Amino acid sequence: MHLFLLFGGLDNFLLTVMAYDRFVAICHPLHYTVIMNPRLCGLLLLASWVLSFMDSLINDLMVLRLSFCTELEISHFFCELNQVIQLACSDTFLNDLMMYLATGLLGAIPLTGILFSYMKIVSSILKISSAGGKYKAFSTCGSHLSVVSLFYGTGLGVYLSSAAIESSRASAIASVMYTVATPMLNPFIYSLRNKDIKRALRKLFS
Repeated sequence: MHLFLLFGGLDNFLLTVMAYDRFVAICHPLHYTVIMNPRLCGLLLLASWVLSFMDSLINDLMVLRLSFCTELEISHFFCELNQVIQLACSDTFLNDLMMYLATGLLGAIPLTGILFSYMKIVSSILKISSAGGKYKAFSTCGSHLSVVSLFYGTGLGVYLSSAAIESSRASAIASVMYTVATPMLNPFIYSLRNKDIKRALRKLFS
């Protein structure tokens, strides 16, 4: 559970950092090397790790204070925080409050940052006169936008559907999309910009 929360949060923050990187590259290309210097990149990476670790650690410690009945089984393929809290015999008000607060802050703020970055990016791309320039600018953020859509789309879909669907089996199957399918697709999506991969795909489908 600790590792799932840690790497899930880290993925969330890194997608936000990458959105900012693309915003600077497209909206302020002449100042890119000055703004995205090694020191800032290091600080953004460190902040992503620290925030993810703190969120995971706090939720873990709050679960440890709960009392659980014996012979409990989680009808899931991993120890998801929400599933573990539901099995507690003691009062879970503080855990629920912390979970929703963390999800709101650590989910809504990065997503808002990503949406704001892409609003500025789209606005800048529309101002480019040449079609080639527009295509080149959009291609730099196409793969990232695909991963963002998969990550947030499947995650929100699972949690919204779990609120409506009572079946834990259906919820577990839906969770596979954002815990297994999306991470497996990430390397493939990013590698589509690789020239060797493009050449291999052209030969395969020609």
